[in-house]
Amino acid sequence: MSQAMLSTMTLARVFLLVLVTVATLAFFWLVAPFSGAILWAVIAAVLFEPLNTRLLAAMPRHRNGAALITLVIITVVVVVPAMLLGAALLHEAGDFYARVRSGEIDFGRVFVEAQAHLPDWARSWLADIGLGDVGGLRAKISHGFASSFQAVASRVLSIGQGAFGFFLALGVMLYLTFFLLRDGHAVAARVERAIPLTLDHRTMLVAKFVAVIRATIKGSLIVAILQGATGGLVFWALGIPGALLWGVAMGVFSLFPAIGTGLIWVPVTIYLLATGAIWQGAVLGGCGFFVISSVDNIVRPILVGHDARMPDYVVLVATLGGFELMGFNGFVIGPVIAALFMVVWDIFGDAYPQPAAVDAIGQDPVDRPDNAP
Repeated sequence: MSQAMLSTMTLARVFLLVLVTVATLAFFWLVAPFSGAILWAVIAAVLFEPLNTRLLAAMPRHRNGAALITLVIITVVVVVPAMLLGAALLHEAGDFYARVRSGEIDFGRVFVEAQAHLPDWARSWLADIGLGDVGGLRAKISHGFASSFQAVASRVLSIGQGAFGFFLALGVMLYLTFFLLRDGHAVAARVERAIPLTLDHRTMLVAKFVAVIRATIKGSLIVAILQGATGGLVFWALGIPGALLWGVAMGVFSLFPAIGTGLIWVPVTIYLLATGAIWQGAVLGGCGFFVISSVDNIVRPILVGHDARMPDYVVLVATLGGFELMGFNGFVIGPVIAALFMVVWDIFGDAYPQPAAVDAIGQDPVDRPDNAP
């Protein structure tokens, strides 16, 4: 083959690579406004794919019917309850904000009462750092919480103004979910064929990535629902106002490993103890430590298993980074990117193994005679 033909082929490959890159970036820019809808459509399709497969086995000539039934089940089981929960949550958040504004819930008083029970050296230390003015400190804390809830209330009002955009994104999500359920295997096969790796590495990449992603998403979401529901029931049983609000908050914070739900029930326990509700605080502390926090340790290994589970420190850093960069969607995208990172490095290590260690005399330790020095 002549040098001119090689140059022409190289130029054509470079041009094709640039064209593919530009077209891909332009497409991502085009669909960016619906990135959240696309993300949750993929998550729904991945989680409910086994159900769709069973329906398709029962009605093999009706792919559209199987996908449509699965979509109806997703709507009834997930979408409608989530919308009802959101409406109830907004109502309860408004009621909680009214209690803070009226002074029925006074965080400043709690801090002042707790400060009064501190030893002298602790009160002196607070005075040295500017927290000794009891009246001014109480006013600042109360004003700070009132301002925070006022900002939340303004966000709640903006949700109503963006209702059209919400329902548009919901429609896009359900529409994409239907086609991903119906044609997901064909789309995945085309993507797999386009990956410039050997057949074994492509199969390994797709299999490991899907297993880790499904396990991570399934484990995180189900554990969040269980921990939030358990915490909300405990709050409701103890008569704590805003049980639904606190339950949803614990479900969200449970996505952060290690710290998780403790960010909610620990401060509330301290609040109850500081305000004289001793038995409620003791019960909440015990339930938080032995029941709410134990759900993750018991349920997650059953759902995820030990092979597909990522280390907690990786999940924590990835979740925090995803939340910082992408907001609520980052709770899912962060661990997904971390899973892809770990899978790619596992495949790289399998594809290019390190040579066996060689000792000082230049022989492999396995092949060296036993009587050699």
